[in-house]
Amino acid sequence: MNIDDILDAMDETLDRAWNLPLTGGRCVVDAEKVRDLIDDIRLNMPAEIKQAKQIVADRADILSVAKTEAETIVRKAEEHAKALVEQEEITKQAQTRATEILTQAQMKAREMRQASQEFAETMLKSTEETLSKALSDVRSTHQALKTSGRNLQK
Repeated sequence: MNIDDILDAMDETLDRAWNLPLTGGRCVVDAEKVRDLIDDIRLNMPAEIKQAKQIVADRADILSVAKTEAETIVRKAEEHAKALVEQEEITKQAQTRATEILTQAQMKAREMRQASQEFAETMLKSTEETLSKALSDVRSTHQALKTSGRNLQK
């Protein structure tokens, strides 16, 4: 069961709660069931955190691969340029082509870094929003339980 399912179950538990007359919408909930759901959230939270860590690790891997690829492309371009320079008749053509290859390699490296950055940012933002919503839901439910518990004691 993932956190969203658990929060849905908690919401359903609140919907099934008995309304107390003359209390301004206060209700009685099965505290044990809500505590079980909160425990389930706590048990499932590490999976969300693991996912966020994996996204960060994936981002680092993508950036590393992009950098390695860019370095390989640049090195090959430099080697190719040196080989062309050795041939007298095509020296100018070799310099031009080497510059083009280097520019393309740099553009590709930039594009790959940007794409991996955007992917990582999107995934981290999504995970952050999910975690934030889950935490907000847990806090509001917890507050409602506290309030409900205080009203029952009065």
